[in-house]
This record gives sequence, C-alpha cells and structure tokens, in this order.
Amino acid sequence: MTDRAIPTATQRKAPGNSLADLGLIALFCLIWSSAFAAAKFALPDCPPLLLLASRFLAAGAILLGLAALAGRLEWPDRRVIWSWAVLGALNSALYLGLSYAGMRTVSSAFTAVLISANPLLTALVASPVLGERLSPLKLGGLLLGMIGVAIVLRSRLAGGAEDWHGTLLVLGGLVALVAGTILFKKLKPDGDLWTGTAIQSLSAGILLLPVALATESIADIRLTPALIGGWSYLVIAASIGGYLLWFRLLQTKTATEASTLHFLMPPLGLAFGWLLFREPVSLVDCLGIVPIAIGIAMVTRG
Repeated sequence: MTDRAIPTATQRKAPGNSLADLGLIALFCLIWSSAFAAAKFALPDCPPLLLLASRFLAAGAILLGLAALAGRLEWPDRRVIWSWAVLGALNSALYLGLSYAGMRTVSSAFTAVLISANPLLTALVASPVLGERLSPLKLGGLLLGMIGVAIVLRSRLAGGAEDWHGTLLVLGGLVALVAGTILFKKLKPDGDLWTGTAIQSLSAGILLLPVALATESIADIRLTPALIGGWSYLVIAASIGGYLLWFRLLQTKTATEASTLHFLMPPLGLAFGWLLFREPVSLVDCLGIVPIAIGIAMVTRG
C-alpha cells in the first residue's frame, strides 16, 4: 500500500494492519508529546518564530531531498500545492507559532494539556462538516477525555503556575490545529505524502520567516548545545517523522478517531516535563489521566 492509497474498511480491520497501526500510533504519540519538551530546551537560546521558521525550512528541504533520492518526488498540480500550502499555514505556522509564543510564559506540560482538547473540538466540527457519525459511545468517550483534561487544567491554573496570556496564545494554536485537521479530510490532497509534507513545511517556513525577521532579532540566537540538540530533534523527529505519521493516520482513520490520540498528550506531556525540567506534577494531575485513558478506549473501539 502506497502513501497515496486510502485503505478500505476491510483492509483496516486486517490483523497485520491493526498491529502496524498500533505501532504508528505509539510512535506518533511519543514524538508529538515530546516535541513540546524539545522546544522548551531550545527556546531560551532562540526566539520562537525564528526557531520555527528555520525548523520548517530545513525539514521541507530534507524531505524533498529524501523524496528525490527515493525516486518518489512527483510535483503535484497547482490545486494540490495550494491545498498543502493552506495546511502548512494552519497545521504548522499558526498552530506552532502561537503555541511556541505561549510557551514563553507557560510550561511545556500545560501546553500539551491544552492542545489535547483537540479531539472534542474536532469531533464537534467533523460531524456536520465531514458527516462523521458521532455515536453515543464515542460522544461519551470524548466527554470523559475532556473531563480528564479539565481536571488537569484546573489543577495547573488554580495553583497559579501558568500565565493567562500564554494560555490564550496556545488556545489560538489549538483552533488552528483543529481547522487544519478538518481541512485535510475535506481537501484530500493527493500525490506523494513525502512531497506534500515537504510543501507544507516549506510554506509554513516561508510564511513565518518575514514575520520572525520583523519582530525578532537574529542577535538573540545563541548556538548552545541545548539549542542545537532541541532544534535537530524538532526538525528530524517532529517536523519530518511526526507530521508524516499524523497525515498517514488521517488517511486511514476518521478525523475524530485520529484526533482522539491527542488525549494522550497530557500524561505524556506531564511525564516529559517532569523528567526533563522537573516541572511539578500533583496527585490531581495523575487522577485526570484515568478518564482520559477510558475515553480513548471508548472512541477508538471498533
């Protein structure tokens, strides 16, 4: 099965494909949730928009090079290019631009918690826009997941550990991610997935670069080991590996099912924040994980 092929329902239920899906899901969740921690490493030594613009341009160039070496570089028509460019503006430039700006005043764990509200918002929009059926079981799972997120969110905000201005910026990034998820299913851009992801990254970098140069100073960049390591991880693992996995999952699952994986971001984000930065994790935070886990099982069942 190639990247551009969309599996049938029978293919999705095959045991081999199910096992492969589980591996892809696990890898995606680890990469997606750890990216916020990697950004937290790099941000003290580089302004957020310059970090993102350079990350996207580098990832796009590498993806195009890999596609060419693999003999799968096929330049799509104008409609498909514009589709990927719009997805780049929403999924990368706006989503991460606002999130990174917010992370200057809120923790990486809290950012992951906020972004995990994506499944409920996506499901609510996907039902009328994409015609995706929202069964009582799935709706119950989504509500349980949101209850878990709310528990963690209230715990973090009530303790005064997070800034409201940064919170609003991250929420803006969340709205952009939901719009990008819905548009991917609506536009259904065809062609090679590697080439399409490269176009998305390059368009995001081109959009962010002039804004970054106008609002931030290159003199503020310090080439420290933390910046080099964090930037490299963001380029290779997150922008290349993470987005390829995300779009592949969107090809084989509904928008609601794929976005439900973001409910895993709070526990994973809290774990990475605690392990790498010793960001505090309370007992209430841990209790919020329980309804999240049950909710994911309900939404993805069958």
